[in-house]
Amino acid sequence: MTETTAGTETSTEIATGTDRPSVLFVCVHNAGRSQMAAGFLTALSGGAVEVRSAGSAPAERTNPAAVEAMLEVGIDIRAERPKLLTTDAVQASDVVVTMGCGDACPFYPGKRYEDWVLEDPAGRGVEAVRPIRDEIRARVVTLLGELGVQAVDA
Repeated sequence: MTETTAGTETSTEIATGTDRPSVLFVCVHNAGRSQMAAGFLTALSGGAVEVRSAGSAPAERTNPAAVEAMLEVGIDIRAERPKLLTTDAVQASDVVVTMGCGDACPFYPGKRYEDWVLEDPAGRGVEAVRPIRDEIRARVVTLLGELGVQAVDA
């Protein structure tokens, strides 16, 4: 699989060593937005995409409102724990999706970068998290299409 981003061709085989694309979701605390995105991509790709998530300043635990909102749509992220963003994770990924981590995410030539501007669910109840969750799902479905992966029902 070869994709062109900003005029640069890159093969997914370079980063992952397989034909399976790899996506890294990054937000500051790796407790809400990036965890929901990773949950959706894992479920909707049916294993066709390698999924990672990390944060520039990880929280101690995943946001309970994000967990509850994802359980409402049948995706269980309760076992997920916030992880520190590493250069290895970025280097091993074909696509890096940032969600408010700013300059904390290292840049490597040949990677595809996207910045998803989304509200931060930190400190908000599940009612406020649902629209964020739904927007993330829609963006993940679009990303799957761009990666040439058919979304499965989830």
